[in-house]
Amino acid sequence: MMILGLVQWMQPVHGYDVRRELLSWSADKWANVQPGSIYHGLRKLSDEQLLREVATEQVGARPARTTYEITEKGVAEFQSLLRGNWWSVAMPPDPFMAAFSFLPALPRAEAAAALRNRAVQLAAGIKQLQAALGADWAEHKPPYVSWMWELSIERSAAEIRWCERIAGLIESGASYLPPGMADQPAPGWAEGLSPGAVDELSPGAVDELLPRPEGKIAN
Repeated sequence: MMILGLVQWMQPVHGYDVRRELLSWSADKWANVQPGSIYHGLRKLSDEQLLREVATEQVGARPARTTYEITEKGVAEFQSLLRGNWWSVAMPPDPFMAAFSFLPALPRAEAAAALRNRAVQLAAGIKQLQAALGADWAEHKPPYVSWMWELSIERSAAEIRWCERIAGLIESGASYLPPGMADQPAPGWAEGLSPGAVDELSPGAVDELLPRPEGKIAN
């Protein structure tokens, strides 16, 4: 959808300009658009008759540059994808959710520390976005670009609150299981620690297990 929309917006346009525009939006971080796949995507969309090649030019020894326009079929496909994403809520795959589903496999101290470490990384990401919003270049972008980043900030802020709350519950000894069931990890979980040792890791031992936050947004 991103490539179709940009070609329609910028046409006639070279693949290089589509790639540069997407990177200026940091679309590789939030739209699952990888820079190396853009040229392949343009060719594939052309093969599917959603785009058409209108010219190919070469300057000196540089690689040939193809100019694209969107077709009527491509416009219809873009509008279908656009409205589908506007009017529906889709949960993107999140590796953390898969890991969290095995919460009892971690010692409580490590799980709580990992959640707080996640909150630190999210807070660093918020600072990066806030700095970008205040940068001069943002003044030359449409205002809705800032609105998109504000949404990312709000989502991260909500997750930080969740991380802190759940870390507190884990540290308090809140049961992971329904009432009446033993709150013990399954055999072999928690790196082979015995049930009695799971909650006895010292904070220093947990620190040795965790990566140091570097102030980057987790991918």
